[in-house]
Amino acid sequence: MSTRKQLQSGIYKIINPVVKLLIRAGLTPNMITTIGLMLNIGVAIIFIAGAEEGKRGDLRYVGWAGALILFAGLFDMLDGQVARLGNMSSRFGALYDSVLDRYSELILFLGICYYLVAHHYFLSSLFAFIGLIGSMMVSYTRARAEGLGIECKDGLMQRPERVILVGVSALACGISSRWLGGNYKIQWPASQFPIFETISIFTIPVTIMAFLANGTAIKRLRDAKKSLEEQDRKRNSLPGGGPMMLMILVSAGLSAALHVKAQAPPSSQPTHTPSAIPPAAGAQPTHPPAPKDPQDTFPIPPHTHDFLFYLQRTPNTNTIICELNEKNGSLDREDPVHVLWIRYTEKKQREELTFLQRHFAYGIKSRLIGNDKYELHFISYKKLLLYLEKSPVDNKHHVYANIVGKQAILSRIFIKINPGGSFWSPNVEYLELRGTDPDDGKELMQRIKI
Repeated sequence: MSTRKQLQSGIYKIINPVVKLLIRAGLTPNMITTIGLMLNIGVAIIFIAGAEEGKRGDLRYVGWAGALILFAGLFDMLDGQVARLGNMSSRFGALYDSVLDRYSELILFLGICYYLVAHHYFLSSLFAFIGLIGSMMVSYTRARAEGLGIECKDGLMQRPERVILVGVSALACGISSRWLGGNYKIQWPASQFPIFETISIFTIPVTIMAFLANGTAIKRLRDAKKSLEEQDRKRNSLPGGGPMMLMILVSAGLSAALHVKAQAPPSSQPTHTPSAIPPAAGAQPTHPPAPKDPQDTFPIPPHTHDFLFYLQRTPNTNTIICELNEKNGSLDREDPVHVLWIRYTEKKQREELTFLQRHFAYGIKSRLIGNDKYELHFISYKKLLLYLEKSPVDNKHHVYANIVGKQAILSRIFIKINPGGSFWSPNVEYLELRGTDPDDGKELMQRIKI
């Protein structure tokens, strides 16, 4: 157990009798959190009163504010313990606590900066503002990293340390001014610039806190970067387009778990007719698949006037359809491709993608790159670039892909997944692209071995 954890456990043992008393009194965690906010508002009021009514060097206000900071900080620990020991934990309570903690800290630094500016401690007020930035970023980097699934709790200057450092230094400054005097100074030789004065007992620790807090935020950012890159490295460990295969399998697994019962396609369904494929220099084309290949038994979706291409994959025949997205007869420039299902394993109904499928697997990202020409890629796989543009031959929109070294009109993507893999690491055998050569109308096909 770390030193910080040991200290925290020791403090909890001391305050637990108080916590039990608060629970018996009927106080809830949210009520205690609110009391903490009110106390921090009181801290700001003391600093502002010291700025308006006190004179420069009258540091009693700083001392009283420091005592109240420490007392308010106690409530930061009490609300969590009341929630745990009183079995009153809730997700909203955690959110409420985090939001009010941020308000408390902002209001606290508002009072500090107001006091320092009012008494012309301009350099110190600047460092206090930098401390405010660091305090917010320590909390934000943790929240944002945890939102991405990364635990990010490390660092020296977390909220308890900041509260203790600011509170103790303010209290010590107020007490020391009774003996040193509020205007005690040590000046730089042959200069009017003070290298130390009584207020420094408060402002030097605040300056240290400012640098350490921002350092903690930067460290958390770097640690999160390493964790995210490691996750990406593992996700990309499947060669030849692993991320897309992974997300497609995950999406298919979710669909199957919810409402898909895979079944063999009826023999009456249409099948593909293989054709010869001309080889291309520098490419690795393969011969058309034999009839025993699964894609030769999969259904061909109906080609409506807005049809572009479709995507299929084992283990079931449910098919992703990509269509031209038009509104009132005009192409939607923000979202030119509409992606949806045909659920062949059910009633062959058309069905919209789920949120997860649209944003993490089958959704298509588009970018206008020229006059009515768009660059497309699947959300889950950016390396497979497709292009949507109008053909001068038939004056219709088509999606083009690089197949055996030629820009072909894409008609189908097929993914062969073999048994033996896992949910997170599918055993993908190949990715197949099929399309038409726009120059001579011949069918082109290329398999990418995985």
